Amino acid sequence: MRYSLAAGAVALLVASSLTTASAAGATCRDVYAPVHVLGQRHTMHGELCTPAGGASTVQVLVPGATYNSAYWNYSDGKHSFRAAQNAAGFATLTVDRLGTGASSRPLAVTLTGFVQADALHQVVRGLRSGAYGRSFSKVITGGHSLGAAIAVLEAGTYRDVDGVLVTGMTHRVNPAGVAAAFANFVPANLDRKFGLLYPVGYLTTAPGTRYESFHAPGHLDPSLEELEESTKDVFSATEAADGLGAAVLLPYSLLIDVPVMVAVGSRDTAVCGPLATDCSTAETLLDAEAPYYGGPVRAFSLPDHGHSINLAPNAGEYYAAAAAWAAREVGR
Repeated sequence: MRYSLAAGAVALLVASSLTTASAAGATCRDVYAPVHVLGQRHTMHGELCTPAGGASTVQVLVPGATYNSAYWNYSDGKHSFRAAQNAAGFATLTVDRLGTGASSRPLAVTLTGFVQADALHQVVRGLRSGAYGRSFSKVITGGHSLGAAIAVLEAGTYRDVDGVLVTGMTHRVNPAGVAAAFANFVPANLDRKFGLLYPVGYLTTAPGTRYESFHAPGHLDPSLEELEESTKDVFSATEAADGLGAAVLLPYSLLIDVPVMVAVGSRDTAVCGPLATDCSTAETLLDAEAPYYGGPVRAFSLPDHGHSINLAPNAGEYYAAAAAWAAREVGR
């Protein structure tokens, strides 16, 4: 089965701190989920938000390289994928990948895409069992870029989710665009935000390069550029190597037989272009991506923006399309 969504589509270790998310009327709390990877116990941090009326479906949202959970919930009040999904009736768990945010920071060289997928699987299992305070009968994993690759590896390996949202990732990449983005990565311990004592092996973006790397040629307000810089994080080259390698090149995604939605910016220089994926419309994106998945696929192309679509001026179209897909294909 193949579907497309046009650009204007339908519009136990848990922290005790609780807050109210005003935008969606959701109750949120920090979760510190114990995970056992690399022969050791680590902690994966996330924020679990539940709509006032409750929800049986939770979306587990995984950020991409040099991002943490802030990617899904920017503080400007206008760019919160998390709040939009809560308002649509879904619970959300926005996570920090291992190595980022408030999660454990293993040795960078040991952190691979499959290790991240294993940790994500343990979090999914905890959500179903009620380990974090309540149980959810349905789980959707959603990822951006490297986070999407991790979600693909998790779903293909463990077959424990009911749907997968893939953003900022396709199976034909633009080598020139990827090379340009990687040229802006520097060791995190050479960046003033992280400092000389930061563990060796983690990378981040050089100061002032995030627009060029993740948003060009789309519009990004200067205040949002500052927000991007202040919330940036790190990644390990090893997690990108096998994560993107397996998810994009094999393709591992053929093992996924649950509903999938693929969403990209129509001008994403990392994955779109004449020698890569035709992202110009939802239909062309669907034609390119549907053969790589084992289940029903929908596609969404957000006009006129680059790689990180959560901060696009028209991101609300994408938020609504994702909620509509989740409601139709998985249910609340």
